[in-house]
Amino acid sequence: MNDRVSIRVADLIGGPLCISAEDGQKVFEKVLPLLKNGKPVTISFDHVNMVISLFLNIAIGQLYGSFSEDEVRALVRVEGLSGDDMELLKRVVDNAKRYYSNPKGYDAAWQEEEEGESEQ
Repeated sequence: MNDRVSIRVADLIGGPLCISAEDGQKVFEKVLPLLKNGKPVTISFDHVNMVISLFLNIAIGQLYGSFSEDEVRALVRVEGLSGDDMELLKRVVDNAKRYYSNPKGYDAAWQEEEEGESEQ
């Protein structure tokens, strides 16, 4: 029995360009409740012409804030990305895992950096 849910990104966001935070959030909000219920999900990028890291950070990277790496690996499959876009996704995932391992530390460092820049 295959109860995997397939999400076609181009259909969900209404076009071939995965470039906005809002569209990334639509994907995240569609995937999140499925994963919370233990449903395996395929995120299909068929018919997508462009993907940027901002979109992937929000659509997929955020999942690492709610689930362990093992859970994401077990439940999420990504299809239809070019080799270059798969490399981009790998960097996004690596960064998300680092960030969510210590979000308070990263947020504090970011805040210090922002305050340092505003004093100049």
